[in-house]
Amino acid sequence: MAGAREAAAASAGSSASGNPPPHEPGLGELLEEFSRTQYRAKDGSGTGGTKVERIEKRCLELFGRDYCYSVIQNVNGEICGHYPRHIVFLEYESSEEEKDTFESTVQVGKLQDLVQRSKMARCRGRFVCPVILFRGKHICRSATLAGWGELYGRTGYNYIFSGGADDAWADAGDITEEDCALRSTDTHLFDKVRGHDIKLLRYLSVKYICDLMVENKKVKFGLNVTSSEKVDKAQRYADFTLLSIPYPGCEFFKEYKDRDYMAEGLIFNWKQDYVDAPLSIPDSLARSLNIDWSQYQSWDLVQQTQNYLKLLLSIVNSDDDFGLLVHCISGWDRTPLFISLLRLSLWADGLIHTSLKAAEILYLTVAYDWFLFGHMLVDRLSKGEEIFFFCFNFLKHITSEEFCALKTHRRKSLPARDPVLTLEDIYMLRRRDRGSTTSLGSDFSLIMESSPGAAGSFTYEAVELLPAGAQTQAAWRKSHSSSPQSVLWSRPQPVEDRLPSHPGLGEAKSSSSSSSNHSDHLFRLGSSPLEVPKPRPATLSGRETRLQEVRSTFLAAYSSTVGLRTAAPSPSGSIGGLLEQFARGVGLRSISSSTL
Repeated sequence: MAGAREAAAASAGSSASGNPPPHEPGLGELLEEFSRTQYRAKDGSGTGGTKVERIEKRCLELFGRDYCYSVIQNVNGEICGHYPRHIVFLEYESSEEEKDTFESTVQVGKLQDLVQRSKMARCRGRFVCPVILFRGKHICRSATLAGWGELYGRTGYNYIFSGGADDAWADAGDITEEDCALRSTDTHLFDKVRGHDIKLLRYLSVKYICDLMVENKKVKFGLNVTSSEKVDKAQRYADFTLLSIPYPGCEFFKEYKDRDYMAEGLIFNWKQDYVDAPLSIPDSLARSLNIDWSQYQSWDLVQQTQNYLKLLLSIVNSDDDFGLLVHCISGWDRTPLFISLLRLSLWADGLIHTSLKAAEILYLTVAYDWFLFGHMLVDRLSKGEEIFFFCFNFLKHITSEEFCALKTHRRKSLPARDPVLTLEDIYMLRRRDRGSTTSLGSDFSLIMESSPGAAGSFTYEAVELLPAGAQTQAAWRKSHSSSPQSVLWSRPQPVEDRLPSHPGLGEAKSSSSSSSNHSDHLFRLGSSPLEVPKPRPATLSGRETRLQEVRSTFLAAYSSTVGLRTAAPSPSGSIGGLLEQFARGVGLRSISSSTL
């Protein structure tokens, strides 16, 4: 483990604009790499390794802006093959005030030793790893507990390929393969392995464990391949506060994509055979929020994600000094979703990463929380399981003060920035009650106004599409039927939830003839009186402004690199179809794009 305070000092001279210098990777380059290549730690120094090294270096620089940290070296994946090659352990905030108040008591050498010993306790070796530091508390991520099948299989594999000795169990105090062969039960092995896991949790002062699995145990081919703390037969985790908050896996997000990225009204089918983990929250935590938890199976994807995030925020915002662990099965889909939302929500309140601007915190969470921790974006995109896109588009649903963590804690001073207009204030598509109800040109008009943003702030914002009316909604409902994965709740959709906005229009090109044709059919500029949006009666909160800026930055980069993948066949009036036509019409995407 190497100290990295020098990195923090070196970062002090970085650009204050939030944009990386020319030699450092930007969000577009990151998304290009992420959508084409599956990250593995052992490949970091091989083909494409230079790109990964630049991404890693940028992450370390961004962490160093606000924190003193150390690094657990995992250069060739020796500890975990799909964790970062340089695992960051945040010790304390750089400010003297925070250092004096919340200085870490963790010794990094001992932490590294516990990591080495405990890694076999969890699925795929994805051990408990601290990733966010908030008021001295560690917010951690991991996979779920390994079951006996994986545990014995992995210890046998390590034994064979290490010449008869597993270096993860190097000293005499650790269990050997000979011990395993002589035991008539699994108890001793589980006691040793999970005992190390518990020691690591306690060393990081983690008390709360939030399990997102919809199963008690993951079963494949009739075998229990993973377990979880909530069903540990020996009750080894009884001293922790266990929360079972079942959340749909990545497969469910194909339904989100197939509904043209509309999460409102999309409800998971809790009656499927493999779903056997009920929601379970201690009364002391459940009562702290004004939520009827008994109704969780009737919540749509938006409400479920909102309520779970409120729960996690209430835990980390409590008056005690204990940390939090969030995990699903493998820890690379649902886990980064909530880790990323936690990081962005706390940042928006000015409580963590206080010197980072919107583009910087977005880069950090995409690169570190998703890419370097092994999210399989290439595979998920090929299957239409767009949980990654959902995460950042979902930010529009957590801008209100009910998600604010400042109820009991003082907000840090936020960096000065120029005013940023809302998504609606710069570009809008407004329905016009004129002409045919089936004509795109008569149902949409474009209202545009230049942004007054100065250098370093946004000069463009998003476009919102409003559906043509009941006819379009009826056509959509007729063409989409509920799959076994989901139950569609047919209730009216709020306008802002119907479409992932597409920023970047200020830089768009529309020189091609095909683009011009699409543009002419989609909107008729000047065909109706331009209506300049009036300012909202109430000024946007800092939280809302910051989260909108992150979301619009993400959507601009995503649309120009990865792109939305419309369900096929797509109804002519569907949001995804209109979005694709619009993107081509303003030059964000070519007609021959492979992502269509």
